[in-house]
Amino acid sequence: MKNFNFKNKGKQSIEGKILTIICIFLSLFGLLMVFSASYYYAKNILNNKYYYLLKQAIGLILGLICMFFVSKMDYNKLQKFGLLVLIFGYILLVLVFIPGLGVENYGAKRWINLPGFTVQSSEIAKFCFVLFSASYLAKNYKKVKYFKTLLPVIFSGILMCFLIILEPNMSITICVLLVMMFMLFVGGISFKHFLMLAIPALLMIPVLIIIEPYRLERLLAFLNPWANPQDEGYQLIQSFFAISNGGLFGVGLFNSRQKYLFLPFSESDFIFAVIAEEFGLFGIILILLLYFVLIFCGIKIAIKAINRFGCYLSSGITAVIGVQMLINIAVVSGLIPPTGLPLPFISHGSTSIVVFLSAVGVLRSIDRKNQENQFLINNKC
Repeated sequence: MKNFNFKNKGKQSIEGKILTIICIFLSLFGLLMVFSASYYYAKNILNNKYYYLLKQAIGLILGLICMFFVSKMDYNKLQKFGLLVLIFGYILLVLVFIPGLGVENYGAKRWINLPGFTVQSSEIAKFCFVLFSASYLAKNYKKVKYFKTLLPVIFSGILMCFLIILEPNMSITICVLLVMMFMLFVGGISFKHFLMLAIPALLMIPVLIIIEPYRLERLLAFLNPWANPQDEGYQLIQSFFAISNGGLFGVGLFNSRQKYLFLPFSESDFIFAVIAEEFGLFGIILILLLYFVLIFCGIKIAIKAINRFGCYLSSGITAVIGVQMLINIAVVSGLIPPTGLPLPFISHGSTSIVVFLSAVGVLRSIDRKNQENQFLINNKC
């Protein structure tokens, strides 16, 4: 019989440790950048330069508590709650339309007003969809080659996209749609069925743009922001100014000029532009590298998962982080039309930081189970 080394039982793998370190670093860096990007606006408009900093700090503390609590749980217990969690996500999305409960800002109903704070429903709902999809696909993996087996995932994803686009929130809609396609791909969908879904999904994007005048205006502003520099093209032009001001090494922490009421939403959707201005090209390359290492660690955890549910769940969580990061940076840099979407772990938003750190806790739980399984294999009698 082999000697058991109980000290190593259930410890995090190297990729689990790296993932945790990067997420905490990005969150702390985000706290710093939220203050840098918001203190002038908060001081002059809200009479409290620490307003956004304090809100983000509270969200970060709650998020870290949730992350470490969730990481100690057995993620396998979540599998039986997949449908209930999905229904909970739908309820959150519907609540934003209830007068007195839903909060409307800038023409969008995306938040639920609770005593002392607000919650952005779509930030939670997309992870509810990931959990349901992982649970369903893991239970039905032997029948995934049949198109009818995929219908629950497809219909639940489309319904979620429909509820989110009604808010309206096209960015999260696209995020959920891409994550749904990714989950089906990881789940083993055939190439023929994948094309049957991917082509209509891609065709729907221009349709969604055309049917809403403001989206069409944003598209035209994206194609030529200088044609309307004081209206629809204004935010993108200010983002370009911020990025170009940064040069190679940036203007220095707290020295951004565009945050002085020039760049709208500098602390949230467009915080990456402030990072580019203050830290330059080399700074944003470092941030991108950290994100890609984080995604690589998530993929490694998925590959090592002891069961299909763990593989699909970690893949879906990693996909949400990756897709949302890429969409946000693409918007800020003018690669795709402007649309509001927070940068994971960094942008201001209490709901976002709590939910993303909780999701990392699930990844840590999956990684811990992977290590326990490897421990048992290595010390098998």
